[in-house]
Amino acid sequence: MLSRSTLWILLCLPLWCGMAAAGQPVAETRQFIAADSSRQRAALIGEDGQTIWEQKIGPLHDLHVLPGGNILMQLSWTEVVEMIPGSGEIVWRYDAAKQPANSGVRIEIHAFERLPDGSTMIAESGPARLIELTPDLQVRHTIALKVPKPDPHHDTRLVRHLASGNYLVCHETEGLVREYRPDGTTAWEYQVPLFGRERRPGHGVDAFGNQVFSAYRLPNGNTLIGTGNGHSILEVTKAGQVVWSLHQNDLPGIQLAWVTSLQVLPGGNLLINNCHAGPNNPQLIEVNREKQVVWSFNDFKRFGDSLTNSVILQVNGKPVAGQSRASE
Repeated sequence: MLSRSTLWILLCLPLWCGMAAAGQPVAETRQFIAADSSRQRAALIGEDGQTIWEQKIGPLHDLHVLPGGNILMQLSWTEVVEMIPGSGEIVWRYDAAKQPANSGVRIEIHAFERLPDGSTMIAESGPARLIELTPDLQVRHTIALKVPKPDPHHDTRLVRHLASGNYLVCHETEGLVREYRPDGTTAWEYQVPLFGRERRPGHGVDAFGNQVFSAYRLPNGNTLIGTGNGHSILEVTKAGQVVWSLHQNDLPGIQLAWVTSLQVLPGGNLLINNCHAGPNNPQLIEVNREKQVVWSFNDFKRFGDSLTNSVILQVNGKPVAGQSRASE
C-alpha cells in the first residue's frame, strides 16, 4: 500500500506538460479530479489525459480534495467518507441513514465540507438542517434551515462555510441563496432571477429554471452563483446587483446546461461544470473574465452526462494552491 505522502506526491507531481515547437504555443493542460454519477465514477485524470486513480461511486453532488491529499466525497445519498486516493482506504465515514436519531427519516446529503478546525459540516436535506460533526461523529452544532416544503432531494445543493462562521446555502427548490448565521438567522439572501423567461421542465440545454446549485463568497465580498438549470453564472454584490455574468450561449460553439460546481483558479479563471449538456458540449469549461475559453474537457467514455463536481489540481504542470475550496 502506498503511503499518504507518496499519494500526495502522485496528486501534485506534474505528469505531462505540453512541449511545442519553437514559436508555437504550449497546449493548455490540467490535472483534475471529477465525479460523474451516471458512470458511477470518481477519477483523477493526469495532464496527459490518462486515468491515475478511480473509485466507484453512487449519487454525488459534492467533492473536496483536502490539504493532506485525501478525498472527501460521498458514496451514496447518505454516506460521506474521507478516502486515501490510490488505495481506496476509508479513514473517516458518516452515514446519516445509520444514525439512531435519523431512524425512519428519509435523508439525502447534497453538501458537506471539512471545516478549518477539523470538524465536518454535513447538510441533511429532508430534516432541513446543517450539522457540524467532531472527528468522532459527535454533533457539536445544528442549524435549522428555512425550508417551506422540506424535500430530501431538493432542500439544498451546495453549502459553503464562510470565514465569518456563517454558511452560504443553495436552496434548489426556491431558487434562493441564503447566508445563515450560526444561530440560524438570515444574514443575506439572493433570489436567482428567471430573466423574464418561462420555466421549462427537464435537465438538458432546452430546460430552464432557477434551481440554483452553487454559491461562493469571493474575496471582494461579492457572491458567485452557479444557477443550475438557469444555464448561467452570476456574480452579485451584497446589494443584489449582477456585476458579471455568463449565460447559456455566450461561449461560441458551446451551450451551458445545468451549471453545477465552480472553481476560481489563481489569476481569476473560472472552472465551470456543465452538467446534462450532452456529448456535443464539454463537461468542464475553463473561462477567463473576458468570457474566452482557456481549456475544456469532453469525454463521454469515462464520464457521462452527470459530471457534477470537479477540482483542478494542476495547471500546466503547476500545483493549484487551496484547490479544495473555490473561494473564501
